[in-house]
This record gives sequence, C-alpha cells and structure tokens, in this order.
Amino acid sequence: MTDTDYIRPRTRLYLITPPRIEDVDGFAALLETTLTAGDVACLQLRLKTPEGEIDLDATRTVGTAVTEMAQAYGVAVLVNDSPELAVELSADGVHLGWDDMPVKQARELVGPEMIIGATAKNSRHVAMKAGEDGADYVAFGAFYPTHTKAGTVEASPDLLEIWQESMEIPCVAIGGITAENAEALITAGADFLAVSSGVWNHPAGAPAAVAEFNKVLDRLDQSAS
Repeated sequence: MTDTDYIRPRTRLYLITPPRIEDVDGFAALLETTLTAGDVACLQLRLKTPEGEIDLDATRTVGTAVTEMAQAYGVAVLVNDSPELAVELSADGVHLGWDDMPVKQARELVGPEMIIGATAKNSRHVAMKAGEDGADYVAFGAFYPTHTKAGTVEASPDLLEIWQESMEIPCVAIGGITAENAEALITAGADFLAVSSGVWNHPAGAPAAVAEFNKVLDRLDQSAS
C-alpha cells in the first residue's frame, strides 16, 4: 500500500464532562442515555473548582459513579490532570494539561498500559515532544471560542492537516466544537473531536447532540467511501 492509498479512520467523539456536576446520580443516568445515542470513543472526567483547579473530590465522586458504566459501553475513561486518581479509579488513562507533570513522569505512575494524552495548544513542537516521551495522543486547540476552558490559545485547522501528513500519533481537536462547525476540523484531520458544552448544553439535550455529531461524522467518513 502506498501513502496515497491510506484512508484515515473515521473521526470519533471524545466527550468531556461538564466542569461542575451537582447531581451525580442524575448525571450518571443522563450519561448512560447519552452513550446509547451514538458512538463515543472516550469520556474525560474533568471536574474543576470555581477557581479553575482540578477538583479531586468531585472527580473521585463522579468517577466512582460512572467509570465502570462507561467502560461497559466500550468507552475509554480518562482522568484530567491526575495520574494517581486515574489509577485509583481503574480508569483507562489520564489527560495531562499544558502545565501538568511531564509525560514520562506520568507514565511511571500509571504504567505501560494506560492511555496518556497531552495538551499541545497550537504548538507542533510541544506535541512532537509529548509523542517522543510516550504520549498516546495529543490535543490541539482551541479552534473556536470556548467558555469551558480558561487560558486557551487560537489554533488553525491547518495544524491538523500538517500533523496528519507528518505524524502517526492521533490528534484531538478541542475548543468550542459543535455539530455545526465540526466539518472543517474533521476534513482537516482530527482523529477525535473533544466536546463538552457542545453536548451538555445542546438545546435538544445531550443524547440528541451525540446523535447529531455522529450524523456529521458518518457523512464525512472517508473510510466508508
């Protein structure tokens, strides 16, 4: 097979929890309904304090309630920022933010089997370094304005194109993504679309949002053509 014969696998949805969850049981029920509405590859547990720091207690509570259930649906569960909590919850991996511990240090804590993802913002250099250090995927963004995450920088879709042309490690697009604006990122080369408010704040509800995203993903699926 030549390089021109390669067909990129279908882009998949990477779901991120709301930053704050008051009703854990209600969220768990909503999440299960949401996961039955369409393909979801990953769930990142990303619970934050009002100051924007990781809320370990809230993450532990939500993670205890939903991790096994999500895994039963074939969804990989990743914990934001804390390798130790990922191990404690028997999650599938950890996502490291821009200012979190180095990938190599996290790998020592979680072992060889867990997934490690790393934020690269709009830096190919940071992304390549993370890949060299053993990250399983890198996340670029924000591609669109977002209120879910502070301290973002603007990223351009051509970053995804260049990454796909030169690197094998999967890339995740993040930042203000909705079913309406996702097409440019899918066609540019995003292996995964990381979405939070685009699902949880959807006017028709989270299950409808997942179904809508999957319609777009199916329509643009190169591997099906």
